Amino acid sequence: MSQLHHIVVVGGGAGGLELVTSLGNRLGKHRKARVTLLDAGLTHVWKPLLHEVASGSLDANANEINYRAHASKHHYEFQLGCMSGLNRSKKQLVIAPFHDEEGDEVVPERHISYDTLVIAVGSTANDFGTPGAREYCLFLDSLKQARRFHGLMLNAFLRKNHEAQTGREHALSITIIGAGATGVELAAELRLASRELPVYGMNHLRSSDVSISVIEAADRILPALPARLSGAATRELERQKVQVLTGQPVSEVRENSIVMKDGTELPSEMTIWAAGIKAPDFLAALDGLEVNRGNQLVVEQTLQTTRDSDIFAFGDCASCPQPDSDRPVPPRAQAAHQQADALFRTLCNRLEGKPDVAFVYKDHGSLINFSRYTTVGNLMGNLSGRSMYIEGKVARLFYVSLYRMHQVALHGLLRTGIIWLMDKISRAMHPRLKLH
Repeated sequence: MSQLHHIVVVGGGAGGLELVTSLGNRLGKHRKARVTLLDAGLTHVWKPLLHEVASGSLDANANEINYRAHASKHHYEFQLGCMSGLNRSKKQLVIAPFHDEEGDEVVPERHISYDTLVIAVGSTANDFGTPGAREYCLFLDSLKQARRFHGLMLNAFLRKNHEAQTGREHALSITIIGAGATGVELAAELRLASRELPVYGMNHLRSSDVSISVIEAADRILPALPARLSGAATRELERQKVQVLTGQPVSEVRENSIVMKDGTELPSEMTIWAAGIKAPDFLAALDGLEVNRGNQLVVEQTLQTTRDSDIFAFGDCASCPQPDSDRPVPPRAQAAHQQADALFRTLCNRLEGKPDVAFVYKDHGSLINFSRYTTVGNLMGNLSGRSMYIEGKVARLFYVSLYRMHQVALHGLLRTGIIWLMDKISRAMHPRLKLH
């Protein structure tokens, strides 16, 4: 009896988890291939929601997916660990030793053999070597970091509330460096938190005591999106009393302040870095695979790496060309979703001797959510090629549907409906902000 073809997917983010779910349901269930997911964590939370976890408007515990349980339901295997190396001649990937919270080794370094390897490890924040950024900034690359931010935020509000109660200086300054979608949406969520927390006992600290600033090096916020959308987002942030500073590169981050390129120093007791992304550093040393300056694996339009036809990469960690464009596919959730679908078809085709599927990115528009205040965005017309600007409840409906589409890909329509109903019940029974 011949051994099953082994597909290994590294990274259980949005795209990676959607891919192994589809492969498990199609190939693993019917013993046409063995499918394995490798991830450094035990659970998955949709990365575009991490800023809501950080602010407390979303309870991560209610939105986590346990990889082991999900693997059992969808006919794939799960391995806990971090990829640290690759041997292409032996078709093996290296998994770093796994340690517990006390630093004790639980599982030593090990190797996994593969027939087809898919790398979908996402991205991390790029601080561009800015002095002090690593030491004094908070980041939102992972669920662990989002939870840490949430704890620090609650403690900061508690401390300032006590200082206000005792008649001391109690202003709190929060600065977000980077005004892409994450930075802009986080600013709105933090403003909501500053207004909601007094409802739950912190009634000495007023929302006006909390200053929130967003700093962007480009001449406008959301520089990668249409100017009209950027203008609408700026007006909404200013309406929510968020200071917007554009054309202002940060030259240094200090413990309680930020130094701008022109020498201006701004106070900042909590500083969040949300400017720029790069692929994980270990990708630059993967047995000769081609990478660009941002550590992204360079791939063909079929998502195959340029130097190994049995290794694929997609999502934020890959640089994929687009037809008739000199720019690669943008690092966005909708791109990873589309690539997962294309790669699923390619991997199924390969087992049947059929050709690979060339990936063509379709931009369906962009949506920016300002917490419970409003949502703005533009939708791309598939027939006309023009974009349509939307805002308010209609835009909010489209925004929420993005996450529901991700859930449908992972759980199916019926289970997603049940999850949606449970979410409604949970929101009715629990506080509007997570308070611990």
